[in-house]
Amino acid sequence: MPKIQIMMERCKGCERCNDACPQGIVKMSKDLNAKGYNYASVVEPSRCIGCRLCAISCPDVAIEVFIEGAQYEFFAY
Repeated sequence: MPKIQIMMERCKGCERCNDACPQGIVKMSKDLNAKGYNYASVVEPSRCIGCRLCAISCPDVAIEVFIEGAQYEFFAY
C-alpha cells in the first residue's frame, strides 16, 4: 500500500495537491503550521493508489509518496 508523507512545515496551502488527487483524499487541515498556513493532510490513506500526482503538483516539494511492490505509472520518462 502506498504511503503519503506530507511535511507540514514546508506546505504553504496552495491546494494544488487537492486538485491533483484523483481519489480526493488529500485535503487541507483546519490547523495551521508555523508559517500560518493551512497545510495538506491525507484523510483516507487506505484509498491512495500511489499515482504521485500530489507530489508532482507540489511547488514546495512538501509531499513524498512511498510505494512498495507494484507501482502505477502515469508518465514513462
